[in-house]
Amino acid sequence: MSLPKIGNLAPLFTLPDQAGTDHSLKSYRGHTVLVYFYPKALTPGCTVQACSLRDSKAALAKRNIKVFGISPDQPKLLTKFTEKEKLNFTLLADADHSVADKYGVWGPKKFMGREYDGIHRMSFIIDQDGKLRHIMEKVNTKTHHDDVLAWIDANLK
Repeated sequence: MSLPKIGNLAPLFTLPDQAGTDHSLKSYRGHTVLVYFYPKALTPGCTVQACSLRDSKAALAKRNIKVFGISPDQPKLLTKFTEKEKLNFTLLADADHSVADKYGVWGPKKFMGREYDGIHRMSFIIDQDGKLRHIMEKVNTKTHHDDVLAWIDANLK
């Protein structure tokens, strides 16, 4: 796993959202973009993280932040997640984990003594010019929304 370099343009991508509509990172220039990778829709930690971002919509919008949650889930599961939790931001399907590979978040994991490849929960803050400004390698699902807002307030004016 090799993370992209801070200060460089963020790796570009085009992925389908929960409705099957493609979103291209490049088309969001002019906005600060939070790209957060999470392992699996409708699981406890991922739900806590997503709902905290949902509840922070006004604070994120005030700062002109677009949020994209990316997982290897299929759009159908993302639709279910969005509807069940009333999510108000875009979830993207990276079924072949090609974008996760570009961002260095796909790799070996261990859970309950089992080893497998999967998504490492990380977040990337991209500025209005498309440059990668910050990588959150250790994400606390309960405070993620506050951690993102605090970093943006302290570093992007």
